[in-house]
Amino acid sequence: MQILVGLGNPGSRHAANRHNIGFMVLDAIARQHRAAPWRRRFQSEAAEAVIDGERVLLLKPQTFMNDSGRAVGEASRFFKTGLDAITVFHDELDLKEGKLRVKSGGGNAGHNGLRSITAHLGNDYRRVRLGIGHPGDKNLVHPYVLSDFFKEERPWVKDLVEACAEFAGLLVKGEDSSFQNKVHLAMQARGWGDAPAQTGE
Repeated sequence: MQILVGLGNPGSRHAANRHNIGFMVLDAIARQHRAAPWRRRFQSEAAEAVIDGERVLLLKPQTFMNDSGRAVGEASRFFKTGLDAITVFHDELDLKEGKLRVKSGGGNAGHNGLRSITAHLGNDYRRVRLGIGHPGDKNLVHPYVLSDFFKEERPWVKDLVEACAEFAGLLVKGEDSSFQNKVHLAMQARGWGDAPAQTGE
């Protein structure tokens, strides 16, 4: 069993927040791969799916961002997974809007959801960093991530989360670079920039 985790905050008022792009990706994966219905497990909304022949648990912690590690830890202990079987999708301020990078381990860059998971499980899990851009002033970061994507941003958000869902099988098979490049090319084809993809930036 592999565990794909999307980070976000529960509740309808947070649903369209930049901080919730991880939840958006998990919803897209569930749709694309015909996951079982979401149900409450592991202090989360959880659903099982088969992606490229692999059993996968989709997990959206309902503990609020700062306590995500409790939920991920509970699921990991239940299925006895190693850190190499856990992938976390999260918003990334240090990447331009619509960009994506995959890395395993490394720093948490001030992200409270990652910090919580690391505190509960250790640091060597895979992260899919979903670029949301930076407001330009660190004092504006908190209201920025907890605000909704602007109407004009929603097309690239939709394309990014759907590309992640389309190529999720590559992640499940451990083909991180291929996943990253396929998503990059899909975004480029839709007109969202032409910077070269770089693994582990």
